[in-house]
Amino acid sequence: MQKRLFMAAVAAAFTATLSYAPAHAQAQNDKVLAFVTNAAADFWTIGRRGVEKAGQELDGYTTEMHVVSEATAAEQRRIIDDLLTRGVAGITVSVIDPANSRDLLNRVAEQAVLFTSDSDAPDTKRMLYVGTDNVAAGEQAGELIKKALPDGGDIMLFVGTMGAANAQERVQGIRNVLEGGNINIIDIRTDEVDFARAKRNVEDTLTTYPDIDGLVGLWSYNTPQIVEAVRAAGKTGQVKVIGFDEDPVTLRGIADGIVEATVVQQPFEFGYQSMINMAKVIEGDTSMIPDDGLMIIPTKVIDASNVEEFRKEMQALLSQ
Repeated sequence: MQKRLFMAAVAAAFTATLSYAPAHAQAQNDKVLAFVTNAAADFWTIGRRGVEKAGQELDGYTTEMHVVSEATAAEQRRIIDDLLTRGVAGITVSVIDPANSRDLLNRVAEQAVLFTSDSDAPDTKRMLYVGTDNVAAGEQAGELIKKALPDGGDIMLFVGTMGAANAQERVQGIRNVLEGGNINIIDIRTDEVDFARAKRNVEDTLTTYPDIDGLVGLWSYNTPQIVEAVRAAGKTGQVKVIGFDEDPVTLRGIADGIVEATVVQQPFEFGYQSMINMAKVIEGDTSMIPDDGLMIIPTKVIDASNVEEFRKEMQALLSQ
């Protein structure tokens, strides 16, 4: 846990001074494609690898990953305003607050190619969403919850903010599956992407509801905080944990029997496909844009049966 907090602090300090890293040295006439995240989390380290790979393949383009120093719409606006001032050719955004970012995103669309990824803003002029069908992913998580609690019970959900589309959609998917059954969602606890607060939320839940049956982490860092809190409380095996994404602590939690399963996305593909396809649009090829404006990247379930193989895949990817 100390290592995770240290790495988060390093990431925050880094993004405060230099929020992007070009995939290769920018030539004088290169067009710039940028990806703006919604948080400083390990999840986006994998996304960065996709951005970097695209930058290595695209002639005449430089790709950048901008990691927010704090998970707020104001911070995203600051980064995006800077990118527009620089005259970048394309921007992909994992939108923190779609409802209050509409004007900003539409302004981006007037000056550059605009994609969204991970968290969508469909009521804007964005051309394409690249990412997960989050309702379907929530339904996957709902099925995992039902499997973990066949006799029913009470559960708590944890997420950064319910203002983000992906959070709303995952909750919707979970509710779709659990509706009419014997599993009760007590509440949804938010933390504004504050890792310490995220852990306190879990600790408070375990204290207030000592007999709670299940804990569900909806964003990549939530499940690791659940793992740490459950381990510290001595409740391993007493409470069922379901998560999202492939944080190393989550995967180790599956291997150790603390986490039942996690629904993993493909952030590498989020980064790679966003960059490659923004370049295609800039070059005049819009054939990859479907009528619904959605490029859905499949998810899969990681549990005890496949976690070791998946961990090796992640280690190989991150070592590139």
